[in-house]
Amino acid sequence: MIVLGLEGTAWNLSAALVDENDVIAEKSATYVPAKGGIHPREAAQHHAEHMASVVKSVLDVAREKDISIDGIAFSQGPGLGPCLRTVATAARTLSFRFGAPLVGVNHCVAHIEVGKWKTGAKDPVVLYVSGGNSQVLALRMGRYRIFGETLDISVGNALDKFARQVGLLHPGGPKIEELAKSAQNYIPLPYVVKGMDFSFSGLSTAAAQAARDHDLADVCHSFQETAFAMLVEVTERAMSHAEKSEVLLAGGVGANRRLGEMLRIMCEERDGKFYVPEKRFMGDNGSMIAYTGLLMLRSGVKTSISESRVKAGFRTDEVEVVWQ
Repeated sequence: MIVLGLEGTAWNLSAALVDENDVIAEKSATYVPAKGGIHPREAAQHHAEHMASVVKSVLDVAREKDISIDGIAFSQGPGLGPCLRTVATAARTLSFRFGAPLVGVNHCVAHIEVGKWKTGAKDPVVLYVSGGNSQVLALRMGRYRIFGETLDISVGNALDKFARQVGLLHPGGPKIEELAKSAQNYIPLPYVVKGMDFSFSGLSTAAAQAARDHDLADVCHSFQETAFAMLVEVTERAMSHAEKSEVLLAGGVGANRRLGEMLRIMCEERDGKFYVPEKRFMGDNGSMIAYTGLLMLRSGVKTSISESRVKAGFRTDEVEVVWQ
């Protein structure tokens, strides 16, 4: 089975062709705001302007290889409404064009499935961290259950918010990571874990205030250490509660090497296994949508046109994981 997938929940528009074994082709176009964070309508306009060229690049490969497309998958949510609608419209059009079934994919579940596909993880606790989401999950009774999540903003949002306040350009995460490498001191910042949930809004504000009186590299280092320690703590407790011996790191913030290092140390101390896919599969990409769509279609899951409306607040634990 070969599936074409479209991703465009936020900043990255991406199309990909995959089969059960590998990615056949992928093409992306990234929206970069002139200043500040993501502007939903501007991002949607970017996706609309680049949709034809991105899809054409992938379809050209399909024609060259004489590939028949068996399904069209698209990111149905969660995400920015204007961006989701742009992608859904393109997916419906392609479904009609090729006479191929349509399948709406949960963006968060897709991050998990592509991570498992590309690392070989079997049944992990998942730490999913991105610009819009921060969740600790594990598969229980046919769904990815949320054991802990942010009570306010995501860790990626917190990093970007702090970066803007101290004058770093978007995206802020990689720049904070680089500055943190030259830090000399740790500055105490708010550590907020409530039960199995965490909070990052106060941490981001406190870090911005600390940057007025301390070296920026020290503040970046302290922000990372504090936020990541919170995430690792909840992930470790989820491993114990769910009786899992694997951890999978997923989502764009997962590309941060320090976060991966902290999780790896924790897993080694528990005699567990830590998995993280290569960087290209951490951020938003069409391959994760196409592959998850393939799993769903192979299990008989299809999305009718009437059911293909986008779901900006589509929660991970709403999805029945019938392919497992």
